[in-house]
Amino acid sequence: MDGNGRWAKARGLPRRDGHRAGAESVRECVEACKQIGIKYLTLYAFSSENWNRPPAEVSALMTLLERFLDQKAEEMMKQNVRLLAIGHTERLPEKTRNKLRKAMERTAGNTSMTLVLALSYGSREEITEAARSIAKDAAAGTLDPDSITKELFASRLYTSDMPDPDLLIRTSGELRISNFLLWQISYSEIVIFKKYWPDFHQSDLFEAVEEYSRRHRRFGAL
Repeated sequence: MDGNGRWAKARGLPRRDGHRAGAESVRECVEACKQIGIKYLTLYAFSSENWNRPPAEVSALMTLLERFLDQKAEEMMKQNVRLLAIGHTERLPEKTRNKLRKAMERTAGNTSMTLVLALSYGSREEITEAARSIAKDAAAGTLDPDSITKELFASRLYTSDMPDPDLLIRTSGELRISNFLLWQISYSEIVIFKKYWPDFHQSDLFEAVEEYSRRHRRFGAL
């Protein structure tokens, strides 16, 4: 979800207003996915690199996340949506972390759709940690290196209980992955929108899914 700050700057607004507008696009996107039966939606909400942003902006983002959790927990219960998070969530402020934990616990039994928030997330860190975990087991003699497969490696990732994404949507016209689910999106279809995230609406998500439906996925085969 890219372009909140640039969206605000183009309108002469503070960056936090762009993040607020982006939160409305999140709501629309979740509702659209629910309508068409998408079972998993992962939103790159806050990267591990985002901690390097100005403290005031980081604080505003945490406040916005807390507000989202407060306002949407009841709605997720009504719509049977489960909330999960991936990343180093222990780095979040305690208040934010507690609200996130409570929302996940409250929605744990929901089955209609899973909303995954990538928070303090970086894919290189995730892959490094998975490799370190496997190396420790091999060094301890509890894992035969010859038994290491891509399935075993995937089981050590944060997303071990989730399917790999079929479709990756990137807004603001950026043509890069930005350290997001590098292992998991190996064969994901990619759709790029030039518009900033706050201008991304339900019709855009439907357009992306329609574009995805026209593609022939070969997974490396002919």
